[in-house]
Amino acid sequence: MATSEIDRILVGLERVGYLADRSVATAVHLSRALGKPLLVEGPPGTGKTELAKSVSALFDTELIRLQCYEGLDEAKALYEWNYRKQLLYLQAGGGQAKEAWKEIEEDIFGPEFLIERPVLKALRREQPAVLLIDEVDRIELETEALLLEALSEYQMTIPELGTIAARSIPMVILTSNATRDLSEALRRRCLFLYLGYPPPERERAIIAQHVPGLSERLAARISEVISALRGLDLAKPPSISEAIDWGRALHLLGAEVVDEAIVSQTLNVLIKSREDIASVSSRLGEIAS
Repeated sequence: MATSEIDRILVGLERVGYLADRSVATAVHLSRALGKPLLVEGPPGTGKTELAKSVSALFDTELIRLQCYEGLDEAKALYEWNYRKQLLYLQAGGGQAKEAWKEIEEDIFGPEFLIERPVLKALRREQPAVLLIDEVDRIELETEALLLEALSEYQMTIPELGTIAARSIPMVILTSNATRDLSEALRRRCLFLYLGYPPPERERAIIAQHVPGLSERLAARISEVISALRGLDLAKPPSISEAIDWGRALHLLGAEVVDEAIVSQTLNVLIKSREDIASVSSRLGEIAS
C-alpha cells in the first residue's frame, strides 16, 4: 500500500540522517511511482540538496549532480562531442578517397565520440540513478528549455545521432532558491515540493541528531535563537547546516547556556555578512533573552 511505502521512506530518510515530514516522504514516493521529476523550491539552506543526497543513499543508487550556474550550456549539461578524438580519427584516415568522406563523417558522429554530461549520463545508465539538477533557477531560460525533453520523455535528441531513449528512468530532483521565475513548461513537467525552514521542534531534533552529546535543553535553546534570527530582516538568514555548525561550535566550547555573551562570541558561525552582523549585534539582548 502507498501508506506503508511512505512510512518506509520516512523511516529510511531518518536512518540516513534526514529528518523529514510526511509531505516530503509523500512527494518522494509519488515522484518515483509516477516517474515524474520533483521540483523542490525554498530559501537557501533548507535541505533541498541534502534531500536528493539522502534519497540517493536511501535507495542505494548513484547520485549524478548537475550544478547549475549562469552561462551553463548544452555542452556542460547534456552532451559534448569529443573533438580531439574525432580529429585524431580523421588524421588517421586522412588519405582515404573523397567518396569515402560520408562514411567517415558518420563514423566520427558515433556514440564512441560522445562525452556524456550529467543529464545524458543519467539517461544512459543501466540502473536508475538520482539526477540532481541543483539550483536550476541560476540558468537562463534558453538553457532551461534544453532540459524539457529529458524531463518529460526521458530521452534526448542529438541532431547528428538521433534520439537516445533512457535505458532506465532516473529519479530527477530539481532544486530552486526562487531567485527567478521558472517557466511554466518546466513546472508543468514536475511535481512540486516547497521546503521552508523547519519549525523549532524539528530543527531541535535535526541539531541533536547531528551533534552527538549535545543536551536536549541546549539543542532546544539553539533552535529558539535560530528561529529569532530568521525573524529579522537579514540578507541571508542562518541555514539548517549553519544551525548544526553552531551547535557543534557551542558543544566544542563547552557552552552550557546560550546567552548574549556566547551568541556574540560565535555569531560568525551563523551570520556571514558584515551588514547582517551589524543588524544582529544591535539586537543581541532581544535575540538571546
